[in-house]
Amino acid sequence: MLKRVFVLFACLFVLSSSCVFATNVKNFSEDVKIREALTMLDDIGATEIFDNLQENSVKIMFYDLTQISFSYGKHFAMNTTDNWGNRYILINSRYKNAPTEQIACLIAHESCHKGKVATLAEETLATRTEAKYWTVLKKHNIAYADSALTNRLNKLVNLERVSTVDHDYIQDKISNSRFYQEQLAVRERRSF
Repeated sequence: MLKRVFVLFACLFVLSSSCVFATNVKNFSEDVKIREALTMLDDIGATEIFDNLQENSVKIMFYDLTQISFSYGKHFAMNTTDNWGNRYILINSRYKNAPTEQIACLIAHESCHKGKVATLAEETLATRTEAKYWTVLKKHNIAYADSALTNRLNKLVNLERVSTVDHDYIQDKISNSRFYQEQLAVRERRSF
């Protein structure tokens, strides 16, 4: 009898903790696809992503980035604040139909941005995190559409694969990018 009571309490604990986390996923976004991406990250134990999101009270949504600046139209996502200081991850609405695992990788990347000003080290970590999760989440039994996002993720994985302790190809790519040279540690992230 005591054993049955213990098993019952153990089952109730597991069910209640799952419900608590599901509520937390809902707190990050109202969008079903983004919630699915977050659940996918939870399923593989991406606790550092959720730690980052919770630490900064981040909300995640699809957003037309050209509303911030026309030049952001081809960007994949960004971490920003609104006029009241609330933190957001804005995923370019043009990628709303991208596979859920690719959305999860964008969330993983943007969750690494914590300050108002990005640094080379932070951007390198974020990009490396994005590649890490694409390696884990990419389904090898399907052919992904030839899109800018698929190409980006595959290139990042290849750069990470060939990097060594002496030569970090991801950091080189960021350092040599005109966009990042203008953005990193130069100005605060834009508000929307």
